[in-house]
Amino acid sequence: MLRTPTGGAGDGAATADARWVSIGTVLTQLREEFPEVTISKIRFLEAEGLVEPQRTPSGYRKFAPGDVERLAQVLCMQRDHYLPLKVIREHLDALARGEQPVLPSPGAQRDLGDGVWDSGPGTATAARVGRAELLAAAQVDEEQLEEWESYGLIVAAPGGGYDAEMVTVAKLVAELGRFGLEPRHLRAMRASADREAGLVEQLVAPLRLHRNPQTRAHAEATANELAELSVRLHAALVQTALRSRLH
Repeated sequence: MLRTPTGGAGDGAATADARWVSIGTVLTQLREEFPEVTISKIRFLEAEGLVEPQRTPSGYRKFAPGDVERLAQVLCMQRDHYLPLKVIREHLDALARGEQPVLPSPGAQRDLGDGVWDSGPGTATAARVGRAELLAAAQVDEEQLEEWESYGLIVAAPGGGYDAEMVTVAKLVAELGRFGLEPRHLRAMRASADREAGLVEQLVAPLRLHRNPQTRAHAEATANELAELSVRLHAALVQTALRSRLH
């Protein structure tokens, strides 16, 4: 349990005020258990609605003990269960309602296409599908799939088959094709995705090389978070560019 400051011997208002701390103090308290946390991370979690600190008249954040505990819960669920922020928020909201939600077991995998967690006993990797199943999911024929593979849009997993992400990609490529976008048009998207993945890899590399096993495990959660931010930024930039061209 994280330690939070308590009030002195003054009146109730003074005691309450003493329990509110700055974002720098929150960072110090959290770093004992979560050494990789940063002020930017705390601000990001606030922007995502995971914590709602009060603001002083001058705009400074002030965190209550409950805010610090909630942040610790979020960081713990990211580190130990590799949960996306949406799932964490839903879990905490359910707890606040007095419910008893069950967390996916550590190492559980998410189907990015449907947002479904597979946390069955012994699950180590996301379920894969065969070529026929991929064709059926995307509703395309063998010739189209071969063309997608030739452009690097679809790539089989090292051990054979296609993972959940590739199923999602196949469905999206098929949908874009119905609007007249051919694989050759999508090469730039693939190249952009590779560059973004390389950037994320560089950012989490220090975590992966850390001596602390928990810190290394946290690298995956950090990479997922960065990927979510990257996707949101890309979508916002595309929408902004379209507005400037259509108006």
